[in-house]
Amino acid sequence: MARKARVLSIIACGAGPAAAVGTLVKLAVDRGWTVQVIATPAALEFFDAGEIEAVTGSPVRSQYSKPGAPRSHIPDAIVVAPATYNTINKWALGISDTYALGILAEQTGLGVPIVVLPFVSDALAGRPQFKRSVKALRAEGVSILLGAGAVQPHPAHTEDDVVSDFPWQLALDEAAEMIGFGG
Repeated sequence: MARKARVLSIIACGAGPAAAVGTLVKLAVDRGWTVQVIATPAALEFFDAGEIEAVTGSPVRSQYSKPGAPRSHIPDAIVVAPATYNTINKWALGISDTYALGILAEQTGLGVPIVVLPFVSDALAGRPQFKRSVKALRAEGVSILLGAGAVQPHPAHTEDDVVSDFPWQLALDEAAEMIGFGG
């Protein structure tokens, strides 16, 4: 019997690595995930939604649907990558002013496994509010891959130097482990 495909929602935020979110999508599809992509409004400027849709077979969503319109699949897991300072802080505070944040707020409350791959500078990561936000989300069961053995904050103003080394596979490994989905 073939193993059941699992649904992975990828939430992309507006940061340098979002230009290569197709890499994450392809890796996930290759690992057997059914993938759907949700983008913050800022992230839409970083990648070609049509290319992503061709790989996933589903539209890139960034806004709520009208009543009666087709809905996204309920995910088995969510990967937020790249996750920005702004999104992490708003999410932790319960702010839901975009479709992506609304999904994160609800799915966190439902206990859906969520993995976060931040892309933040050391100046932002060192801010007390960011530290509180990471701690609060981790307390709710969100796996934030920040620190030793994961993503290290990059020096301020060096985004272009580190964007190509973004470790997409770490998020997929963690999501698969969280739900017991071999990959």
